[in-house]
Amino acid sequence: MSNLRYCKNCREYTMEDICVKCNEKTISKYPPRFSPQDRYGKYRRELKKQTKGV
Repeated sequence: MSNLRYCKNCREYTMEDICVKCNEKTISKYPPRFSPQDRYGKYRRELKKQTKGV
């Protein structure tokens, strides 16, 4: 309960793991931590290129 969280269902920000309004599970809104040894960066960049072309 230390990070900012987001409810996709009612689009509200909260600090709780469960949304107070709709009782749905919330997700973390922070991006993944940067690492120079990113093993999957190549695949994410390829996927991003593919989705832009659609």
